[in-house]
Amino acid sequence: MLLEPSTLCEIMNIEQFKSEHTPTDSNETFQLENSYTLDVAVDGTLMAKAGSMIAYTGDLSFTGQATPEGGITGFIKEAATNEGTPVMTVEGHGHVYLADNEKKVQVLELEADDAVTVNGEDVLAFESQINYEIDKMDSLAGAFAGGFTNVYLEGPGYVALTTHADPLVMTPPVTTDPSATVAWSGTTPDVEVNKNLSDMIGQESGERFQMNFTGTDGFVVVQPYEEFA
Repeated sequence: MLLEPSTLCEIMNIEQFKSEHTPTDSNETFQLENSYTLDVAVDGTLMAKAGSMIAYTGDLSFTGQATPEGGITGFIKEAATNEGTPVMTVEGHGHVYLADNEKKVQVLELEADDAVTVNGEDVLAFESQINYEIDKMDSLAGAFAGGFTNVYLEGPGYVALTTHADPLVMTPPVTTDPSATVAWSGTTPDVEVNKNLSDMIGQESGERFQMNFTGTDGFVVVQPYEEFA
């Protein structure tokens, strides 16, 4: 007898369910509990995307910054509505579990001479010793209200990014859609306008803007999803 697809899931009793999905007993600083959930062992201070906490254990406090002023100067994500979306500071000792709308979590360990630039929408968390700078690509203001905000992160330390589905890591030279571009390192994009697409899909579409990464060093991370489409 063939089972319907909906009945092909694994059936387990309560103890099996608990054992299968209990968080890993580890003090690794950044650890994936599954593809969508990051477990961070906090011992001091952590920077995380506001609203990404789904659970925590231990003695932790959470402080948000809704404006560029304060201890996390300038770190805001500019949404299409021009509203600032803050990150939060997590302080104390314990474990915090972070997730972002079922996006897959990617963890990078940056050495002292490593750096990566990440789309502000796709930064999930990073250690407090990471040096960071906020930049906005005004050349993309025609596609995204307020420009295109990205975060330059320099090691050493751990950084967690999020992607819709599995990412693709490309080696320059490569041209990407800004809406699908997650991060890059060792290369800097030039923004170009594909005028052939303007008449076909409209002046306001981000599709006509392209990020052109040149050179032969570094890498570019894209995802099979248009973040701002």
